[in-house]
Amino acid sequence: MSVRTVVVNSLSELIAQVTPSDPDPATGRRRSKVVYRGAPDASWPLYTSLDTLGGVNPPHTKADLEEHILRNFIRYARPHLGTTPVDEWEILVSAQHHGVPTRLLDWTYSPLVAAHFATIRGAPGVDRAVWQLDWKALHRRFGVPELVLQIEDLREVFGPEHRFTPWTLFGRAFENRHFACMIEPPSLDARITAQSATFTLCSHKRESFDRFLERHELGGALTRFLIPADEVSRVRDQLDLVSVDERRLFPDLDGVADYLRRYYS
Repeated sequence: MSVRTVVVNSLSELIAQVTPSDPDPATGRRRSKVVYRGAPDASWPLYTSLDTLGGVNPPHTKADLEEHILRNFIRYARPHLGTTPVDEWEILVSAQHHGVPTRLLDWTYSPLVAAHFATIRGAPGVDRAVWQLDWKALHRRFGVPELVLQIEDLREVFGPEHRFTPWTLFGRAFENRHFACMIEPPSLDARITAQSATFTLCSHKRESFDRFLERHELGGALTRFLIPADEVSRVRDQLDLVSVDERRLFPDLDGVADYLRRYYS
């Protein structure tokens, strides 16, 4: 199946689209087991920050620098880490969280948070997108337990015969093993908690995440909710009305400043 695209013209339409029509038989709740990602350009593929390092014409040109980037982050970040990381995976998550190019892709459990990131930046006259991912479909396809994986679970799932670290993933041990899964980061700071953040981890680093899923017959796990360019300002105002903004999602002085700068511009 290919990726499905649904046009939404308002926040209420987005909420209606992502709300299951029937309650879950086990819980009685209308809650989807999916995650979301906002994009300021609906035409963009699902590129990681590593994919776009060096530009996107073409992308993936600096994928081989992945290991060097993480090693240097470890080298220079040590004095600034508030607590001792559990392992290298936690360091990788911290690097992604602070804007270092990695193969991780940011997602959120909240469609409203995703809509915030879709509408907070981007060029005028450009359609925006909120991507929805059925992460359980990925786990079924690649033989991963249908559970939200914690960082410590990665070793049990992928490395029972040898120690599974970012270094083994970066090396040749996994070059012929294809997988994608979702991992839940520890609450390293208030931003991760406020944004209901989570990540996907993919074995491949030379194609976009949506292309990888389509190649593995998982395009149907993705839905792209397209916000037309003419409706972006309406959705942005509606997000402000329900207090989904920089001040709440970035609970620090930078978030307050960003909120005031945008709100009063």
